[in-house]
Amino acid sequence: MNYAKEINRLKKEKNAVILAHYYQTGDIQDIADYVGDSLQLSQQAAATNADMIVFAGVHFMAETAKILSPDKTVVLPDLEAGCSLADSCPPASFAKFKEEHPNHVVISYINCSAEIKALSDYICTSSNAIKIVNSVPKDTPIIFAPDKNLGRYLIQETGRDMVLWDGACLVHESFSIDKILALYKQYPGAHFVAHPEAEEHILKIAEFVGSTTGLLNYVKNSTAKTFIVATESGILHKMQHDSPDKTLIAAPMLEDSTCACNECPYMKMNTMEKLYLCMKSESPAIEINEELRVKALGSINQMLALS
Repeated sequence: MNYAKEINRLKKEKNAVILAHYYQTGDIQDIADYVGDSLQLSQQAAATNADMIVFAGVHFMAETAKILSPDKTVVLPDLEAGCSLADSCPPASFAKFKEEHPNHVVISYINCSAEIKALSDYICTSSNAIKIVNSVPKDTPIIFAPDKNLGRYLIQETGRDMVLWDGACLVHESFSIDKILALYKQYPGAHFVAHPEAEEHILKIAEFVGSTTGLLNYVKNSTAKTFIVATESGILHKMQHDSPDKTLIAAPMLEDSTCACNECPYMKMNTMEKLYLCMKSESPAIEINEELRVKALGSINQMLALS
């Protein structure tokens, strides 16, 4: 079957919009209407007149799209495409953690479940996290969840002493500093760039730390010709498209990493076949209880009001 042809046919037939995160495979990115970060994609889809949102990403991203577009059908190619970071913050445990820290403002990274969004005062992205943290009065204590590595980075950048939930992304915790330093010797003059979800010792040696969009823009605008990139390797597809004259190297992983490479196993669960099938059957569809959706939307709107 020519999946690209059939997907495009179904897109017209069902008035669908296809979203692909930067970490999806190249063929899925190429057929998507929009490629980007999770919140940006959900906002773009909400602004369309599409009846169906097809989110080639992971579960929390499709949830965010449903939170912003409750009247649209939102489907995910593989319902098992979860997120190690979101999974590291169970709602019941986090609710108890929140109770143990009364009078704290809760800021949660968007890479979390709808339940965690509903328990939060503000949501943030890796692009606007510093601004959101700085917007909280300095005498107000903060809980930051679920990513402890992004939280440590924000503490360093803002000077705020935040209480951190102990969560992390399995890909961003698996980079090998020794192998990265060895690449420096192999490629003199290479620039090392990293996502702030990476561990502190990795961020310390980076020329630039930023969101996926920030990394793309840095590589595109830099005069350097070679880059070692410490985030999920799916970003290299868009990065190479934007910077065809540059050499891009995926940062190597620890030998004992739970990942075979620097690909997110959840992101890569989506395939062109699954994309086609979910559009054809309009399932699996994301459903969110309306009370929960409204609470989760509140924390997102609080962020949008500031940024």
